[in-house]
Amino acid sequence: MHSWLRQISRVLFRMSVMIPVASVSMFADYHATVSAVTQSVKTRMLSGHSWHDGCPVHWRDLRYLQMRYIDFEGKERTGEMIVHKSVAKEVTAIFEKLYKAKYPIRQMHLVSDFGGSDWKSIEADNTSAFNCRNATGSKKWSKHSYGRAIDLNPLENPYISRNGHIAHKASQKFRNRRHQDNSTADRAVLLQDDPTVQIFKAHGWKWGGDWNGVKDYQHFSK
Repeated sequence: MHSWLRQISRVLFRMSVMIPVASVSMFADYHATVSAVTQSVKTRMLSGHSWHDGCPVHWRDLRYLQMRYIDFEGKERTGEMIVHKSVAKEVTAIFEKLYKAKYPIRQMHLVSDFGGSDWKSIEADNTSAFNCRNATGSKKWSKHSYGRAIDLNPLENPYISRNGHIAHKASQKFRNRRHQDNSTADRAVLLQDDPTVQIFKAHGWKWGGDWNGVKDYQHFSK
């Protein structure tokens, strides 16, 4: 090779090293898995009191999901959730859209980790789905008992009774439903026209924020 060609090659090589490539996303690709409830997961559900004999759905009809999400610190996490088999793949598709929209989620663990206590799960601002229990203020099964309901960031999106009562103190600041300061918690607040609400609705899920009288802003069900 002629010396001038060698020089040009060296220059081009240096330029290729120095020229930055297109910026890479700070987040990896979304990832989710759907699997049957294994014996170990079943044991967690039994010992954690989220499923028991007599529940309206058998544990074999439930599915264990692991889904990537972005937490309140902007970090990627892998959360877990149990839903009915009929909505399992759809739920992973919904959470993929939430992930791509960078909707923040505080944490995502099975209610079993909180002893099956809806109260303790909410106090931890835990996003969850299946829990064999009655609906709030009712003797009927909750939609959560069928694995067809999801509570999303429950402290930022509280249940408000007909008389305006909010049970969890940390939720009081979110009584007035509006975005205020673009903080992570503020972006977790769900309003009628927010992309997150519209994503769920596009998949046919109902939102508790649309209920008359009682409002359950955390709640989506199908």
